[in-house]
Amino acid sequence: MSKKKILIFDDDTTILEIITIIFEENGYEVEISETSHDIVEKVTKFQPDVILMDNWIPRIGGVEATKLLKNHEEFKHIPVIYVTANNDIVALAKEAQADDYVGKPFNLDDLEGKVAKYLS
Repeated sequence: MSKKKILIFDDDTTILEIITIIFEENGYEVEISETSHDIVEKVTKFQPDVILMDNWIPRIGGVEATKLLKNHEEFKHIPVIYVTANNDIVALAKEAQADDYVGKPFNLDDLEGKVAKYLS
C-alpha cells in the first residue's frame, strides 16, 4: 500500500518541521511549502491526499489559495484543513471553502485526528 500524502502550507518553519516529523513517523509522505501562490502547480506535482493550509501565508494567503484549489475541477475533492491562530477561524475556513479547521496553537492529537478522519 502506498503512503498517504500530506501537503502542508505554512510560513512558520518550526511548525513545518514539527508537523513533518510527526506525520512522517506515522507513515505519511509529507511535502511542505512556505508560500501558497503556486498551489495548483504544487498539488499537480505532489497529488496529496489531504492539505493543511495556514491562513497567514505569503503572497496570496490561505483563503485565496484554498479557493483556487476548490474551484479547480481536478482538485476540489482534496480535503483542505485550515490551520490558523485567527479568532475568526470558523468564518475564514468557510470563506475559503475548507473542509475542516484546527486552531493554533493546536494539540497534535487533534491535528492527527482531523487528518486521519479525511484519510480513512
